[in-house]
Amino acid sequence: MQDLSLLQSFELSEILSEEPDRCRLTLLGTLPSSGNTSTSEGHPLRAIIRIEKNAFASEHAASLFKDLIHKAKVMESTDIYTWLSGWTSSKASELKQPHGDVKINVICPATDVHVRKYTKQEIILVQETPELYRRIVEPYIASFPPERTRWVTEILAGRAEQGKVLYSSSAYIILPDMKWDLHTTSSLYLVAIARDHTLRSLRDLRGDEHLDLLKSIRQEAYRIVGDKWGIGRGGLRMWIHYQPSYYHFHVHIVNVNYELPGMGMAVGQAHLLEDVIALLAFNSNVYEVMTLTYGLGQQHGLYKPMKTVQGEIDEISPSQR
Repeated sequence: MQDLSLLQSFELSEILSEEPDRCRLTLLGTLPSSGNTSTSEGHPLRAIIRIEKNAFASEHAASLFKDLIHKAKVMESTDIYTWLSGWTSSKASELKQPHGDVKINVICPATDVHVRKYTKQEIILVQETPELYRRIVEPYIASFPPERTRWVTEILAGRAEQGKVLYSSSAYIILPDMKWDLHTTSSLYLVAIARDHTLRSLRDLRGDEHLDLLKSIRQEAYRIVGDKWGIGRGGLRMWIHYQPSYYHFHVHIVNVNYELPGMGMAVGQAHLLEDVIALLAFNSNVYEVMTLTYGLGQQHGLYKPMKTVQGEIDEISPSQR
């Protein structure tokens, strides 16, 4: 192997794998033979090339948007969130890469909650009994001002992101999540948001009230991705976070082959929609009476109070959990 000139002669046959979360492509194709072996005799040789973007150098963070990002274009915007497509090289023209080669999310104004969420942190597992939910978690949820989820209210009221809405009913809407670049099907990411503002989290679900809602979300999600992107049954992973990033009930809808980094799909954090439906069908009040175990980062607002009371769990009999 020599230099870029040899790579430029690579002839692509097939994309073996695409890993958007790692910014990596694995390609199958051919490279010209050097003619120095008795078997090649100048014939193209089959080659696999893996190409991956390097991590951004933190030491250059101060000048990132002055020196590295050549151009940026706003794709969507709300009162808090803005996401842009960016180009890191003048050679990477919009014609060749119309969707950019980097995606930039801006949160402004950023609250302390946002800062804590995106700060690298250690994780602990906590057990939340129904009693601890009522004593600690429910007051924590109630403490958030309406402005915290105003961007959700604006979408549901029809004043924001209406061009992106894929489905709308009296009970919920489905639209692309802001984490998706809107064109890479392998990392497809949608979200279903309930219209009922009193439905805040997994704890509020009741089988006799919400099974039809959850089943409808599952049905419409598959219909939409089947019609628009050709993804069939079994091709989606749908889940509900607990604790969620915001306390207005929503369901994550993702290509089943897409693996999210961090805690996004971790055991305890993500509850599969199929399992939630099955549990609620078995016991309508299951999420009111069961103990939930999940991860909390040390920057989370619930970290200190929940960590402090974990010793109480050992004193509670299994029948009380």
